[in-house]
Amino acid sequence: MYGVSVVLPTPAHSRLPEVLSYRHSAALPLGTLVRVPLGARELLGVVWAAEAGTSEPEPASLKPITAVLDLPPLGHAWVDLIGFAAGYYQRFAGELAMAALPPQLRDLDEAQFGRLLKKREKKSKITSLQAIAGKASQLPHPISHSQSGLQVSSEQDAVLMQLGGVDPRPKLLFGATGSGKTEVYLRRIEQVLAADEKAQALVMVPEINLTPQMEARFQGRIEARFGVGTVVLMHSGMTPAQRTASWLAAHVGQARLVLGTRLAVLASMPHLRLIVVDEEHDPSYKSQDGSRYSARDLAVYRGGSRGAEERIQVILGSATPSIETWHNANPVGSKPSRYQRLDMPSRINAAAMPKVRVVDMRLQQKSELMAGGLAPALMAAITERAERGEQSLLFLNRRGYAPVLHCGSCEWKSACPHCSANQVFHKKDRRLRCHHCSLTTAVPRQCPLCGNLDIGMQGRGTEQLEEMLVAQLGTKFRVLRLDADSTSAKGSLEAQMASVHAGEVDVLVGTQMVTKGHDFRRITLVAAVNPDSALFAADFRAPERLFSLLMQAAGRAGRDASMSSAAEMWLQTQHPQHPLYKALAAHDYPAFAASQLTEREGAAMPPFSYQALVRAEGRTQGLAQAFLDSAAAVVGTESEFELFRDPNSKNYVTLYPAVPMAMQRIANVERAQMLVEAPSRMALQRMLATWQPYLRSLKAQGVLRWALDVDPLTI
Repeated sequence: MYGVSVVLPTPAHSRLPEVLSYRHSAALPLGTLVRVPLGARELLGVVWAAEAGTSEPEPASLKPITAVLDLPPLGHAWVDLIGFAAGYYQRFAGELAMAALPPQLRDLDEAQFGRLLKKREKKSKITSLQAIAGKASQLPHPISHSQSGLQVSSEQDAVLMQLGGVDPRPKLLFGATGSGKTEVYLRRIEQVLAADEKAQALVMVPEINLTPQMEARFQGRIEARFGVGTVVLMHSGMTPAQRTASWLAAHVGQARLVLGTRLAVLASMPHLRLIVVDEEHDPSYKSQDGSRYSARDLAVYRGGSRGAEERIQVILGSATPSIETWHNANPVGSKPSRYQRLDMPSRINAAAMPKVRVVDMRLQQKSELMAGGLAPALMAAITERAERGEQSLLFLNRRGYAPVLHCGSCEWKSACPHCSANQVFHKKDRRLRCHHCSLTTAVPRQCPLCGNLDIGMQGRGTEQLEEMLVAQLGTKFRVLRLDADSTSAKGSLEAQMASVHAGEVDVLVGTQMVTKGHDFRRITLVAAVNPDSALFAADFRAPERLFSLLMQAAGRAGRDASMSSAAEMWLQTQHPQHPLYKALAAHDYPAFAASQLTEREGAAMPPFSYQALVRAEGRTQGLAQAFLDSAAAVVGTESEFELFRDPNSKNYVTLYPAVPMAMQRIANVERAQMLVEAPSRMALQRMLATWQPYLRSLKAQGVLRWALDVDPLTI
């Protein structure tokens, strides 16, 4: 018998060990998928280590492995990736390993899995016959830059030459919106796949709604060249069967290109040679629950963790890189940069960047404003473009009709009884909805407190803006709203996007989901209706997020060179002199990033320090904070932490007092947080690893759960 170490989906805060021991009649390779008993359940696990022990009495006392799945092992590189991520983000390896596997795979027993493999094998044979029949052509030799049918610009050509060089550093592709970054991705993928018949590539996008447009473009190029079925999707919006099929295709090497969201970074791709992280600055790449990993950072690690012969090239693309990435791509003093920066500052076909017009809302008469809060001049510009057959995009990052209902007599507001937030008024179905706990209630006919019949609305959302535009433009022009409410039905997003690209929409109203990555050819005007709310937020990353969002939104205008001269970005603001808007008007990201880095260095904020958050949720705020106070007391008293308590040491770690989270209560659960900060990443990691056993051992009555968030994006 052999003793086998297996990791299971046990969270770090559980009382179970990270690795459990089982026995099996044969030695099993590292990364083998197995089913094992745990209490009354049978779970999927991954072999983490195997040791021969036929003469030892210990294996005989262990529970036996129930089944071994008939799949190639996940491999050393994948196990190393999961092990690193688990250690860095202070999670158990099994928790991350199971999160990387498709949910259906975790639930199938041995017989069900066998039937799944037979069904997949039959489908693969059909796909192969289609390829042989001529629906896919095989071109074994590498292509030149001009072979794909589109001419590349001199900037694109220079970047492709550098990508084919020997510099092993991750690449930051710093390209203006509309500069042709996607074409560079495609050509580099074609080069890598053509050079090695087994090579695989991974392309990550931040949002699910970007995948249909990207899928069509990538499938058209890659499958036409390398075969039907060589491009697969991987995101949470797929059915369990679809996710399993995509994962299996990538794991066995049938899929040459995986296009997915952040979960795709953990996919098993044994022949991976290229990773592209599009819009790398997007916060969607950082998981906000569960394992709380950063897909962008894991992509960089995955690229540098292999030997020279198997090195994976990593390309991070953005017109507005994250401040951390920008810092890594620029030399600091005499030190060379960690990333190689490749610039593409010009738009394709010499298209002009949109002119930025700032509307000072302090000078607008309230009586003259449109019902949706638009200035008359902006409304006139939208109408003018609609009459010319051009499209406009209005960005308002608040769905619903009005953020809150209120009573002018007694100051009642439509607050959610279960959350520290207001219920939003949705006029379409006359309901109040909480966007945090999903509570839905009817709109009251009168004030619940004083009986006043005149209940008013505060603020405006996309529904109200859409209603105003329809009233102003009449039936001659079509207005379309794109947000989480209007695209909830299956297939609705794809259908509505198709109507925009077909020119059937004159004015597009939407939240941030329409500002990222879309190639709208007819839009010549983009307007940010109310961008000021993020200017003075407590979170130090708020200006960075706002600048990226607005610059990405501006990039949707004038992407067609023939229409770029008329492209404009309108900003309605109460603070027209704010430095952020001045940098935006000049399309000067380097200047904005330099100012942010100067501020952060002075305040010792990331990337000049390293942070983690300990979050606790409890039945009361006092209980949640008491748990965090107890955790801090351990660091202040236990001898193991003496190294981290000396302010003069490079290992010094600061623990700030526990405070309520910005959204203090959600679904009747109180939430608190404690910030941990250190000037050294290594010191922070060592301290957190030492702290973990104490955190797990703390007995806190009334605390429902706690979690560590390393490198948090929101504080």
